[in-house]
Amino acid sequence: MTIFSKLCTTAAATLLAGAAFAQDPTFFRIGTGGAGGTYFPIGGTIANGISSPPGARACDQGGQCGVPGLIAIAQSTTASVFNNAAVENGELEAGLAAADVTRSMYLGEGKFEGKPHPKLRVVANLFPEDLHLVLPKGSSIGDLGDLAEKRVGIAQAGSGTQVAVLQMLEAWGVTRDNMSEAELNNSQSAERLADGQLDGYFYAAGWPVSAMVQLASTKGMELHSFSDEDMAKINEIIPAYIPSMIPGGVYDGIDYDVKTPAVSALLNVSSDLSEELVYGITKALWNDNTRKLLDNGHAKGKQITLDTALDGILALGVPLHPGAEKFYREVGALK
Repeated sequence: MTIFSKLCTTAAATLLAGAAFAQDPTFFRIGTGGAGGTYFPIGGTIANGISSPPGARACDQGGQCGVPGLIAIAQSTTASVFNNAAVENGELEAGLAAADVTRSMYLGEGKFEGKPHPKLRVVANLFPEDLHLVLPKGSSIGDLGDLAEKRVGIAQAGSGTQVAVLQMLEAWGVTRDNMSEAELNNSQSAERLADGQLDGYFYAAGWPVSAMVQLASTKGMELHSFSDEDMAKINEIIPAYIPSMIPGGVYDGIDYDVKTPAVSALLNVSSDLSEELVYGITKALWNDNTRKLLDNGHAKGKQITLDTALDGILALGVPLHPGAEKFYREVGALK
């Protein structure tokens, strides 16, 4: 028997020994995003926090403080749309996804008309994802209409960013028919912009975004600051996108505050997962050990708090998973 086979056998036996987790998977796959974005490092931190592999030292003895017997793994994906579809289909146990995309997919609205994803359930609101419209150093635009006839990175197919951006651009008369669009991940877009192959690109993520940090410190870049009127228009088109700001100094050479719309990033699971498992995962997400991991990881980790875990969730129209709901009621976060 191989070492991997022994690990799987031991892990399965450990889970089966506990009635609460008897029918839950040993390995818990969390869909994230590209390596150059925010979902991937945040997903990795969450995976670490909720894991407690079979045979691991007990939490009170300095070991991991996650769900006993659970091995969570963060997987790089094309983000929101892919993650939610994979959760619905059972290809992933959990996924990070934008709130607007989650609502549309759950209800089968907009781009997903007639294709509801009824198994989607929310565990927590995590952090705001600010829309970055990245431009070459020294360039600027008046509004989104100026991107007509330009070479524009609209993010990857299967990403929440692309779904939202195409809706926004259409409101300014910009479509695939009158722009040269590029479906690229964040790192690829940054490289193309640096090489002069793009006139701008969009990416929604929690700042600072690693690929943009590198771009800003090498070739340089600008960020488009939306007018209050344009942000109000975007909010009317996509209510989940609300006014936000990227402070000056986050990226080298950008010493001005950037007004931009933002959408919440959620941690989603399937209704097929047991109440006991998701209760344990939610409890582990908000314990002191995971708090330390979040505070010492990506900058956005500090914004992931129990106090904001339910922000906007009750009005979203997508149910909490019963296991998460049980935890929030126990701690008084949900009445």
